[in-house]
Amino acid sequence: MPSRRLLLVGLIAFAAAIAGVFVGRIVSDTPKASETELHAVLHGQLDLTPEQETKLERIEADFVGRRQALELEMRAANIRLAQAIEAEHGYGPRVTEAIDETHELMGTLQKETLQHLFAMRGVLNPNQAEMFDKSVVKALTADAR
Repeated sequence: MPSRRLLLVGLIAFAAAIAGVFVGRIVSDTPKASETELHAVLHGQLDLTPEQETKLERIEADFVGRRQALELEMRAANIRLAQAIEAEHGYGPRVTEAIDETHELMGTLQKETLQHLFAMRGVLNPNQAEMFDKSVVKALTADAR
């Protein structure tokens, strides 16, 4: 019986580790191709004025810190999820609470990312904004194709 329990704990810990890797890949610091492409459009194809460049750099710098803070919070939430799984050995109230926390943080990151995009868009003239919008739509739908 003790060996079964040890095996169960090991399997649960393994599942939590796999889940942590999966979520970690989602929020990793490595920019996705669509983010890189959007950045290239923004700084390479929109013919920005020096004033626009300065404003955009400030917006981007502010967001980098906030995104990193949220990603750290998500990593901590993953640890709490793993601990809850280890403690409950099933889909109990602590696991549910930890999942909800992770989802809330992911939603916050998505909302703040969109606010960041709209702040950048606000710096652009109408022609630039049209090109930017097309790039954003392309980036958001790239995985759906």
